[in-house]
This record gives sequence, structure tokens and C-alpha cells, in this order.
Amino acid sequence: MQMQLGQFLLRRLHEAGIEHLFGVPGDFNLSFLEQTVPPSPIRFINNCNELNAAYAADGYARSKGIGAFITTWGVGDLSALNGLAGAYAENIPVVHISGLPPLHAVNDRALLHHTLVDGDYDNIGRCVAEFTVAQTRLTPANAVMEIDRLLQCCWLERRPVHLQLPSDITHLMIEVPSQPLRLVEPTSDPRQLNRVISHLQAQWRPENGPVFLLDNDAVRFGVIDFIRTISEKLAIPYAVLPSAKGIMDENSALYLGVYAGQASLPAVSHAIHHSVCVIGVGLRLTDCNTGLFSQLIDNSRLIALRRFDVTINGAQYPGVMLQELCRHLAEQLRDCAPRPLPPRSSLPISTQPHTTFSQAYFWQALQAFIRPQDSIFGEAGTAHSGASSLQLPAGARYHSQIIWGSIGFTLPALLGSLIARPEQRHLLFIGDGSLQLTVQELSTLLQQRLTPIIFLINNWGYTIERLILGENSAYNDVNEWDYAKLPSVLDKGNHALSFVVDDIPSLHQALQAAENPNRDKAIFIEIRFPPLDAPPQLKHFAKRFADYDYGNCGPRNLNH
Repeated sequence: MQMQLGQFLLRRLHEAGIEHLFGVPGDFNLSFLEQTVPPSPIRFINNCNELNAAYAADGYARSKGIGAFITTWGVGDLSALNGLAGAYAENIPVVHISGLPPLHAVNDRALLHHTLVDGDYDNIGRCVAEFTVAQTRLTPANAVMEIDRLLQCCWLERRPVHLQLPSDITHLMIEVPSQPLRLVEPTSDPRQLNRVISHLQAQWRPENGPVFLLDNDAVRFGVIDFIRTISEKLAIPYAVLPSAKGIMDENSALYLGVYAGQASLPAVSHAIHHSVCVIGVGLRLTDCNTGLFSQLIDNSRLIALRRFDVTINGAQYPGVMLQELCRHLAEQLRDCAPRPLPPRSSLPISTQPHTTFSQAYFWQALQAFIRPQDSIFGEAGTAHSGASSLQLPAGARYHSQIIWGSIGFTLPALLGSLIARPEQRHLLFIGDGSLQLTVQELSTLLQQRLTPIIFLINNWGYTIERLILGENSAYNDVNEWDYAKLPSVLDKGNHALSFVVDDIPSLHQALQAAENPNRDKAIFIEIRFPPLDAPPQLKHFAKRFADYDYGNCGPRNLNH
């Protein structure tokens, strides 16, 4: 059968699970955007800039499984590069489509706008290649093969890919297969798989005190349900790294808490440090995940299950696929009676209610506000530090970008997630400094008639930076905005309710409005705190990072 090349690309994106395309129009991508008008299977969402489009595609992929965005050549591609890098670092499958100038201009090395005027049409690809797992330039001859290859690579690696689409080929007819796209997981070597299963079954005996330690690849590669079955059948408790907050039920008797090396709560660190068998799933032991590399997990006690291989007590087993391994292990246990739960210390619960308005009071009040199935975004810094301390109800999901840590990420990512799952209640916690980077996308949220609950933590600048260095320095200040007026400035349609909170009564008034079951407007809540009011764990985090970054002779210690 024959189709227009651009329509075939849209068809394949839709077959991969993508229903929305984020981006910014430009003359080199307009021919393709013409093909997204109805009855196209994919709807285009016009973002305020390309960086926000990349963040939105990232947020969409976190909720939908895979996302896509489009830019125009050169200026658009490089504006989006930070978003691509974040998706790469955080293992998010995103398809980046770049509207390339027409092939005749590329072949003639024409000195066009949006280029460096040197005839080089490969420089953008070289840049983007550093932050993607596969790249291609489409032609009528290679389009079918290359589109399928890139989508398969994106899915296989759960990381971004880059596809250049020349503006003069989108409407050319090409021969295409009638079969739908199949994104298939690779299979394991059978003998290697059986070896690993036998070793695991020998290692996770009850006397070894096995414990799961989970990172986000458990979600990215679809093994959470299998891990849950294994955990419940064998009574194996589990902890998560900070980057994987909320991926498993936090109300289960088997849940230990968040493990961050020696920055963990005592009950969590004791369980991990004293287990003879720590089963890590997709672990990436970064500085933020380990309290600056303070984990006490040696190879003699670690079983590391990764996406395409396994390491058991230092011995490596390539060719064992994470999803297939976990599925086999869970299926073998499906009909087994659950083991009795092991005795362990319960998580400490504060019995001291906070009675004065502060960060501590705010996060305590939010604990009762969170619902099952909520989708929660926590911006890097104060917002993440507070939000990650909440105990999430079953079904709630927490999203952050603590590995790449690009401030401003969460507002556009919230947009993407809301477009993907509009039926879910979405909450965003973001600081004033971060908001100022990507606030434009609040306009798109309101234009799309979406109804998130946005908590703006206004602490008069970069509190996390103040705690690390420059407590009273002007470089940590940001210009004070009239934040509560932003929804009415960025959208004339009165699609949001704004609140300013600076005491306990105004906080509960805003929360009550947000709980209204008939609410058809977004909620924007500005919460004002003193600059140095921060969650205790953030203060501890900041001190450790200051010591790590600046050492004994750093500015903090000059007067000591």
C-alpha cells in the first residue's frame, strides 16, 4: 500500500502509543504539521518554546509510556537540547522530530536561515547524537526502515531518538507495510536465564534476609507488578532510591522507605546494610540517590538486575532481559502460599503536630490532602524535598527529575502528563525560582482547559542554593512577581482560581477550594515562606553537598 511519507510517520507514532505531538511551528516543519490536522490520529499541542515542548514530551512519556515533540531546524533543535538531555539521563523514551530544510537545499549546501551559514547540515545531528540513542535523516528511500528502527530503539533503550524530516518530502507517496508496528522486547539466552533463576532462588532464602532495592527502571521496563508478586509471595521487604519515590505501594507492610545511603532513616539503612542479599533493580547509584555516595552495599551482597544483564555477587550474566526474568520468577511463585512477614521495625511516625504556619505545617497538612491515583510532580529543590517526604496512598505516582535536575522542568512536564492522563488529578509543587524559567507553559495549560492544582512555594529566591552557599547573597534572589495574578495575565478566559497563602486559615481555605468535586478550573496557590524555612532533610542535604563541592577550604569555612 502507498501513503504520504508524513502520514506514515504519524501512523507509526500512533501505533507506538502516541496520541499527541508537542512542539513549536517553524517554516521547516509546517508541511508535516499540516498533516496533523483532523482526521490525523495525532493531535498537535503548540508550546510556548521548544525547551518546554521537550519537557512536555518527557512528562507525557512518564504517564503514557512514550512521547514525541517537533522542532524546526537549528534554533528549535538546540533550544530543546536540555530537555532531550534530561530525558536521556532519566531513561525516558521520547521521539524528537526535527523539521529539516528541503533536501535540495541540503544537497546544495545552501546558506539558509537557522543554519551557521557554512553549508554544514550535519552539525545539529552531531550535537543531538550526544543525547539520543539513535538518529536518522529521512529520505523517500529509507523512511519505512528508519522510522521503524528509531521507534524500536527508543522503546528498547527507553531513551530519546532524533529524526530529521526534510520539509519537501512529507507529502511524497511511498510504499509502506500494511502490518502495524510491533515494539517487541528482546528475549534472553535460555541457559543463561535458567542459571540466573537458580542463583537467585538460592540467594534469596529467608535466612539471608533478602531485600529489594528499586530504581526507576522497574517502572520504565514494566516489571513493577512482577516485583510486587515476588515480594508478597516470599515476604521480601523493599525500599526505593530517591529517584524512584512512589513506584511501589508505600502503605504495604513490606515497604521499608526511601534509601539514600547514610542519609536514610535508621530503619531503612539498617535493613539494607545488614541484609546478606540486596536485590537491586535498575540501580543507578548517583550522588542524589546515595547521600553523596554513602551507600554501604558491597558486591558480595548485591544482586543487580539491569535491563539486559544481571550481576550476582560480582559475577556478570549478559543476555538476561529484565522483563523476561521477572516474569518467569513471578510465574513460578504464582500458586505458592505467601511466606509469613518478617519482623521489622516500623517507620518512625511523628507524634508532634505542627501548630504554627511553616514548611513543616504545610507538608503535614498536605499528607491528608493526597489521594490514591494522584499524579504528583515535585520540582528540584525545596519542593522535591518536601513532597518526597509524603507517604503516598496506593496508586499515587510521584514524578521528579532529581538526576538531571534542570529547574523549571516540572511545569511543562505537568502539561504533558495532563494531556496523557486528563482523568487523573495532578498536583505540582514548584518553587518561585524554578517557575520563572518555564512559566509560559501555564498559558498552554489554561488554553487546553486543564485543571491541575499548582502549589507555588514562594520563598523569595533559591532557598536550596542559600542553604548550600550564599545565605544572604543577592545572587540567590529572584525578582518578586505578583504570582497569584499570573493565570489571569497568561489566559484571558478565567480558567483558574488563584489564592495567596501566608497563614493557616488561608491555607485550608485554598485546600478546600481545590477539593471541590465540581471544580472545573485550575487551582493556583501561592504559598509564602521566609527564605530559610525549609524541610529538615533539605538542610541536611545542603550541608553535605556544600562540604562535597567546596571542601575544607571553601567559602563556608573561611571564617572558622
